[in-house]
Amino acid sequence: MTVCLLLLSAVALTAAVPVPRALVRSGWPDREPVVALWVWQCLVATVLLCCLTALVLGTAAVFHTVRDHVFAPAPPAVTAAYELSAAPAWAVALTLSLACGAAWTAAVLARELVEARRWRGRARAHLRERAPELPAGLDATARGPLLVLEDEYPDAWWLPGHPPQLVVTTGALHRLTDHQLDAVLAHERDHARAHHDWLLHLSAALADGFPRVPVFAHFGAQTHRLVELAADDTASRRCGHRTTALALIELNMHRGVLSCASSHRLLGERVERLLQPPPRLGRRHRALTTTAAALVPLLPLLIVFGPGLSALA
Repeated sequence: MTVCLLLLSAVALTAAVPVPRALVRSGWPDREPVVALWVWQCLVATVLLCCLTALVLGTAAVFHTVRDHVFAPAPPAVTAAYELSAAPAWAVALTLSLACGAAWTAAVLARELVEARRWRGRARAHLRERAPELPAGLDATARGPLLVLEDEYPDAWWLPGHPPQLVVTTGALHRLTDHQLDAVLAHERDHARAHHDWLLHLSAALADGFPRVPVFAHFGAQTHRLVELAADDTASRRCGHRTTALALIELNMHRGVLSCASSHRLLGERVERLLQPPPRLGRRHRALTTTAAALVPLLPLLIVFGPGLSALA
């Protein structure tokens, strides 16, 4: 058990501290935001899986009842390979810390889901108040996935839920050309297709719950950036980089799209990236990166099941 816990702790610390910092400093995520999002998800999954498996092993060592249930179907040689008979004091302390962390993680995720559902309810109620009246005998589903609101400010957004709703203001329809409007719609539909709202909720919950853990803090910041870059790439592939950049400028001119303020800096970076698109990684490079990231979460499982498999060999 000692070796397993030490290895899991080493993997968790490596994945939680130096790896995310190196990933933030590298330049390739801006070239391949979809691949970068996948790498971040695999990295976070590895850290969470390390903590979960360490918690299970530590709990089995501390509590005999848990040990009997976890290793009930295993032969005695497998149970003996994990050396669970005597748990050192540091293992007890580590198990208690991991249990508190697991409880806090569940709490922040539940809170994020409740707040997201509450926000969607308020947003839909606000849309119902602002939406134009429908003819008698038609319900809200007759509007379809696209809703046009009377508003002088150009704007467009995707409201997740069941059913999802794409909202465009009349200001956007007046200011954007047909091709620019197609780019905006492609951008918002990519958010919905990729379920970026769930990814944003997950990253925000972990970043808020563990602000001092680098992997979660960087995951929250980078997810917000990368989902926008990924949607921009989808729109630019369908409608052109210049058209997408101009649509982004027209929609956000009143917000200061070219401002140096920190809240608007991402908008300026997105426009520059669309006007001067970076070269994509090669297909082989993308495939290798995706495959390697998918294999990383298997490392905690190999560490955990290694002693048992060795005992059976």
